[in-house]
Amino acid sequence: MTGWPQQSLARIEPSQAKHARMSAMSTLSVQHVSKSFGTTESPLQVLTDVTLELSGGDSLAIVGPSGSGKSTLLQILGTLDQPTSGTVLIDGTDPFSYSAAQLAAFRNHKIGFIFQDHHLLPQLSVIENVLVPTLAGGRPGSEHIDRAGELIEAVGLGHRRGHLPSQLSGGERERVAIARALLMKPTLILADEPTGNLDRKSAEAVTELLLRLQSDNGAILISVTHSDALAAAMKDRKELLDGKLV
Repeated sequence: MTGWPQQSLARIEPSQAKHARMSAMSTLSVQHVSKSFGTTESPLQVLTDVTLELSGGDSLAIVGPSGSGKSTLLQILGTLDQPTSGTVLIDGTDPFSYSAAQLAAFRNHKIGFIFQDHHLLPQLSVIENVLVPTLAGGRPGSEHIDRAGELIEAVGLGHRRGHLPSQLSGGERERVAIARALLMKPTLILADEPTGNLDRKSAEAVTELLLRLQSDNGAILISVTHSDALAAAMKDRKELLDGKLV
């Protein structure tokens, strides 16, 4: 990553705390998940018997043609949609057993999202965008502000923390999105084509940064992607074909 600071992440998660977090070991268990949608004729089967197991530090690329069910699977893993059958356990908890308010709080603390279009709020500065996940609980605390600053330094944007998204390049905006996704120390990071809008050099830099921060924070990373380069950088790769995970 030419020109990117290779900073130690010890400031973000001290060694002792990091080892304690890793020993707790984040887990994701998906068992026999299927999803269908009702139509006027017959149910449309989108996912069929999807099963996978991942632990902290694991990274998985999910590839497949358009319409194969990748986005639907990502929405279920992100608790934005429920499976028709099967179970999803995040750190041993079934999030779909919660009320709507409990589920929203669980999602905010356990899952970090990174999107192709980054979805930064244009009127907010870099550090304000990184702090957005804290707003569900009111004003951000000092520990959140400190962590946001440390993450912004780690993604190489310490000199841009007061800038607006319109003043950043595409690669810089994606780095802000990575910092935002990691703010709450999530168990699971879900990335939807995180390098899809970037040139090759920026995509390589974002891929390296994302995997380094995810691994050092002991999170699980799942990315839906059409990028062979991103998929090759992940620890594992699976393909969705006709709703089945191969």
